[in-house]
Amino acid sequence: MKNQRGVTLVGMVVICIAIVIVAIGGLKIAPAYIEYYKVKKAIVAIAQANRGGTVGDVRRAFEMRSAIDDIDVIGPKDLDITKEGNDVVISAGYSKRIPLFGNVNVVIDFAASSN
Repeated sequence: MKNQRGVTLVGMVVICIAIVIVAIGGLKIAPAYIEYYKVKKAIVAIAQANRGGTVGDVRRAFEMRSAIDDIDVIGPKDLDITKEGNDVVISAGYSKRIPLFGNVNVVIDFAASSN
């Protein structure tokens, strides 16, 4: 008689539960990263367009860009704007709290910069 090989029903259920938990976590975290990349893209574009601009110009440009790109995690006042030579350097940092299930949350700190 040969020994059977394979996954038992209990093993298959445990594997499926693990895959579902990872997938749910990924689907809840993905929008935060998509939002971060929108912020990063806006900051880089504004820094390139306003190389010799003032702080007020940069804040207004971000306000208009955030209205178009639907960015609501940070506002124009949350931007740190400095100059390095003739270039404008824009940076921003924020935290995002994502509830996974029950009282379990994931907190992600994002930091975007134009350089």
